[in-house]
Amino acid sequence: MIISPEEIVSAVERLDDWEERNGKLARTYVFADFVEAIGFMMRVAIWAEQLNHHPEWHNVYRTVKVELVTHDVGGITEHDISLAAKMNELAKRS
Repeated sequence: MIISPEEIVSAVERLDDWEERNGKLARTYVFADFVEAIGFMMRVAIWAEQLNHHPEWHNVYRTVKVELVTHDVGGITEHDISLAAKMNELAKRS
């Protein structure tokens, strides 16, 4: 179920460095180097597969740009909020 615009604003306030952009949650992570960036992506991939909820992302060297949206319903859901929070947690381990 798509969450309301007010719920999105509230979630973004709780999620460090995330923003709503074009109907998606978006964030850019910058790591020390390429290996840390890829390590982060691998850790996220394991969680995303378990949740059956996969990010749209792009990696160049030490930068990972992420967008989250639930395609099945065409908007941001609690699944996106949960994955964003988990990604922040996993990024701190890098």
